[in-house]
Amino acid sequence: MVYTVSDDVYLEEGNRGEEKTGKKKVLFLCTSNSARSQMAEGLLRALYGDRYEAYSAGIEATAVDPRAVSVMTELGIDISGQRSKSAEELGDVVFDLAVTVCDRAKEACPVCSTDLDLPSRAPKAREVVHKCFDDPASASGTEEVQLRAFRQVRDEIKEWIIERFR
Repeated sequence: MVYTVSDDVYLEEGNRGEEKTGKKKVLFLCTSNSARSQMAEGLLRALYGDRYEAYSAGIEATAVDPRAVSVMTELGIDISGQRSKSAEELGDVVFDLAVTVCDRAKEACPVCSTDLDLPSRAPKAREVVHKCFDDPASASGTEEVQLRAFRQVRDEIKEWIIERFR
């Protein structure tokens, strides 16, 4: 079975901040929303999409790394329809949980508590946790060495998601 993940959920009218589905909303944040947070979004949707709505964003939007798409396809999860987004694009969504997946995002990407009534375009979350994963895009060497780094991080994220969300 192949799970296809697309950006349609971001474009649906009335999907921002509303509890239409009864599912908990989870946001994964990293530096450029190109690899770690994209893989986490795809994994959560594929593994537990019946209970969670997965989103991802970054301090800045760049592009989804094709190596992340490739290693996710190996698991039967197609994230090629996802796009890189800045955290500000999701500023009007209230998340049940926001997860920073790198230290830079933890320090530089603000997530406002829902307890704070601040005029901010930053995403708001009821709970924020930090779980740092190495940046697979920093791997150098042959294409196979780089893909090995992406697979390792993908598998670490998958293991953490299973532990945290099952």
